[in-house]
Amino acid sequence: MRYRELLELIEEGENIQCEFKRKFSTSEKIAREMIAFANTKGGYLLFGVDDDKKIVGVESEKETSELVNDTAANHCEPKIDIFIEYKEVDGKEIVIVKVPESKNKPHRLQDYQSELDITNATVTIRVNDKSVQASKEMIRILRAQTNQLALKKYILGQTEKTVFEYLSKTERISVRELSNLVNISERRASRTLVKMVRANLLMIHTKDNGEEFFTMAV
Repeated sequence: MRYRELLELIEEGENIQCEFKRKFSTSEKIAREMIAFANTKGGYLLFGVDDDKKIVGVESEKETSELVNDTAANHCEPKIDIFIEYKEVDGKEIVIVKVPESKNKPHRLQDYQSELDITNATVTIRVNDKSVQASKEMIRILRAQTNQLALKKYILGQTEKTVFEYLSKTERISVRELSNLVNISERRASRTLVKMVRANLLMIHTKDNGEEFFTMAV
């Protein structure tokens, strides 16, 4: 990254693809950020920058990079590929960690389970300038994207038609709303909405608080 690009990145502030860290805190906290970037659009972790964009620098770029590498390899499942570089700003060292968008989603916090437990796994995604826990619906969608399980031939039933009718009036729908609307379990409502996303009929959206809703695909 060029010096000017780094300054522009800092000036833009934290967003969906950038997070500032004054220093390395704990492996779990940093892993959550890495996982969120890898599961979303990728992004940068800048160590040595405060939340208010102030350049504070890191005490040891070597120690920080070692902790970051260990976190990516041992605290994320599957492990996350990262790229680290250093830049000096105003005489202070900044550690730049680039986390590319993964082709092996969903990543989760290391739980030493042989398979992904969709109910208990810690899977984070990036929403605006925050990393939040992904819903079961989002986890299923991430997994389908990785396995290229798009539904090309999807037959619309009465439930799906009801979804479209509801969206024509309200513009958005949640799992609970669909469950109440057609009197089915939330589990079944969830699976229906996920399938409609996979068939490119709906889009899924996540709020800052982790709540999700669905809209018509553009």
